[in-house]
Amino acid sequence: MMRITNPKDFWAGTLYVVFGVGAVLIARSYPFGSATRMGPGYFPIILGVILALLGLLSLLRAFRSDGEPVGSMAWKPLLAITGGTALFAFLLPRAGLPLALAVLILMSAAISENFKFGWRPALALMALIAFCVIVFVKLLGVPLPLVGSWFAGLV
Repeated sequence: MMRITNPKDFWAGTLYVVFGVGAVLIARSYPFGSATRMGPGYFPIILGVILALLGLLSLLRAFRSDGEPVGSMAWKPLLAITGGTALFAFLLPRAGLPLALAVLILMSAAISENFKFGWRPALALMALIAFCVIVFVKLLGVPLPLVGSWFAGLV
């Protein structure tokens, strides 16, 4: 009889397989395209398959190697990151990309016990926001609003 000897790998592999298969199932109705002319389904299907395969490898390893038991759930970081992502999605059309990014980054950083806001983190925050705006909006042409509906009349 096979016995799970590495619970961390088992549960990580299970999550990878579930998310990978979920991505493939969601994207299967999108046109796939080809490697030279990718359709909207190409990227999520390829990544979903890769993630599911990595999950299967992790599941196999869970039965072949020894490992530690799964520790307690880190609820504070989990809720802060999930809440920050949801708040980012809410703020993006209303406040615009720079402000939504600032809120996401600050919420994510605030959960660290080592984080202290000062002039260096403020400069890093502004540089990261500028980098994201330049790369995604200007260079890649991703249609993300720089100014949201809350501030549209002010600009």
